[in-house]
Amino acid sequence: MATKKVTVTIPEDLLDEIRAEAAERGLSAYVAEALRFKRDRDRLRELVGWLQEEHGPVTEDERVAAVDELEELDAEHERRRATGKHNAGEAA
Repeated sequence: MATKKVTVTIPEDLLDEIRAEAAERGLSAYVAEALRFKRDRDRLRELVGWLQEEHGPVTEDERVAAVDELEELDAEHERRRATGKHNAGEAA
């Protein structure tokens, strides 16, 4: 895969946190992964907009259910992080 070197400006405190988190992967790999994630979220927001145009807005009950599910996933992520379980193939 071709790569290109670029210059970006990042707040120093954030950079310190990212370097600590990136560790062995390296800063470039961490940033590339973060940018892919952001791009994917932007595409999902676009899809949500299209779906809402076609099917109407999300109801409050649907929104609450989605937030509850995300909170459960976040809690599971934190639990695994705290116990050191990082296996990508492991079911949540």
